[in-house]
Amino acid sequence: MNKIMVKATFIVLWVTSINWPCGCTEAPKKQQQENPTDDPVNVVLENLNKTTSGLKTYQSQIEYKYVQPLLESEALHKGVFYYTRSNGQSAISINFNTLKQDDEKEQKYIEHYIVLDGDRLALADHELKGIWLAHLDYQIKEAKYYQLAEPNDPNKSTDVFELASKKLPMLGFSKIEDLKKQFDVQLVEQKKGDSEDFIQVHLKVKPNSIYKDDYISIDFWIDKKLNLPAKIVAVKSEPEPPYGDIEEIKFLKPKVNQNIDDKVFELKMPKGFGEPEVLPLEKKKH
Repeated sequence: MNKIMVKATFIVLWVTSINWPCGCTEAPKKQQQENPTDDPVNVVLENLNKTTSGLKTYQSQIEYKYVQPLLESEALHKGVFYYTRSNGQSAISINFNTLKQDDEKEQKYIEHYIVLDGDRLALADHELKGIWLAHLDYQIKEAKYYQLAEPNDPNKSTDVFELASKKLPMLGFSKIEDLKKQFDVQLVEQKKGDSEDFIQVHLKVKPNSIYKDDYISIDFWIDKKLNLPAKIVAVKSEPEPPYGDIEEIKFLKPKVNQNIDDKVFELKMPKGFGEPEVLPLEKKKH
């Protein structure tokens, strides 16, 4: 998987796993019935579930850092993140504006990621159905459209959750008992200082977990005031420990359920770009 898709997969699937409506409004009740609320981990996850289910819009500054300990190298991208949900439809827009590579000076580096229904991606020769990720790289003036999910069966809930769960756990929406089958889940006591404003949830991948080939551990820092994730750190299984690559996302200066201009979620091909490369999901062979 190339670096662009590594970054896109991590950011977009984490975001969709936390924010995309799943059509499972009964999940919080089920979790409360099946998981005693005297377990502090269950309480944290159930409260997060309630907050994310009521999320209509979200805007923040975003920082994405990819660290390669074996190569002693890291890259830090900074930008702005937008999310909206209304009338059963959601859209995500991530605009990266700068890049800082190792000790080099921070430089202008523009990339745009947008996740939305394919009907909103107008192309003359293609009918795009389902959920798509569009990636625009302004350095090389190149656009690619990646299909993330097929159109939904009206009788089933949104299957972007099924898509995301194959790559990453869906903290806040996954059933707690399912999450604990894949991970040892613990709350990490925070030290005095600014960290007291956050709840840290540590997920250690179990030996038989479906995520064992991708991750060793994943940590969430949940903002106590907003009850939403503020930072996510994932330690990858490659290269071999203790040199696993590390991916980190920070959401800074968030604005919750405030108006966002719809134009943020419109995708217009910039001047100088050619036709986008369209990459649909591979069809499974029976």
